[in-house]
Amino acid sequence: MSEERDLLRDTVAALVDKHATSTAVREAMASDRGYDEALWQLLCEQVGVAALVVPEDLGGAGGELADAAVALEELARNLVPTPLFGTTLAELALLACDQPDADALGALAEGSSIGAVVFDAEYVVNGDIADIVVAADGARLTRWTGCTVEPHQTMDPTRRLARVSPGATADIGADPGLADAAAILLAAEQIGVATRCLELTVEYTKERVQFGRPIGSFQALKHRMADLYVRVQSTRAVVDEAIAEPSATTAALARFSASETFSAVAAEAVQMHGGIAITWEHDIQLYFKRAHGSATLLGPPREQLRRLETQIL
Repeated sequence: MSEERDLLRDTVAALVDKHATSTAVREAMASDRGYDEALWQLLCEQVGVAALVVPEDLGGAGGELADAAVALEELARNLVPTPLFGTTLAELALLACDQPDADALGALAEGSSIGAVVFDAEYVVNGDIADIVVAADGARLTRWTGCTVEPHQTMDPTRRLARVSPGATADIGADPGLADAAAILLAAEQIGVATRCLELTVEYTKERVQFGRPIGSFQALKHRMADLYVRVQSTRAVVDEAIAEPSATTAALARFSASETFSAVAAEAVQMHGGIAITWEHDIQLYFKRAHGSATLLGPPREQLRRLETQIL
């Protein structure tokens, strides 16, 4: 990783540590817009998270998909609700247009507008708050305007979804493979959350005392946590490869691996935390919900396997 990306990671992490405590995250996810608008403004003004993939001549930072992946991973570690995922995808969509909308890109880059990309109109990330909506069907990109939305009651309260219907549509260009970019960015999120979920579990087993000793000292739990660590690190390598060399194959493999690993880590975290894990007051239940919500977003793992089959056979 470059020094610039290390700095980006550290800067986002510092803002998260300061402004996105567990209490703050819960307040944000329960707010009208589903995220902390003051923190979003800080992230856009001080870090430029919404400008990472936009070229400098269009008001952006001139970065790459990997830069957005770093920011999303750090935000996801603490389950920070932000509109960055959908906004980044909307920027990639507009940049692929035959005639990019410079005004729209500028507004997205500065964070004053929120973006969304529609892969499935029933479940759209940022769908209820998006100012700029683009649909991608694998072949063409379509700009949607005058949309009507119907928010969903989701399993994962840290990521809102909505059903979106367009009032008017306009073809704006060929789809450059936005579904693959979305899969890679989502996998980056998943590996970040899985890593943090495992860290929290290790910390808890060092503190929870049973039979006069921390439960983390029991050999059986040590083995389980060691296996999870190896699994997370192996999956991180797969995700890193997809970020470095994006393709339909690496994207599908990253999504499948990240979904399976995060679900496994979350399940073990609930087991090792015991009864407290399923109480509303404890954050592990939020990690568990994020694991299962993310696994089905943009299609469940079995769909990624089917995509890999078609590319191999």
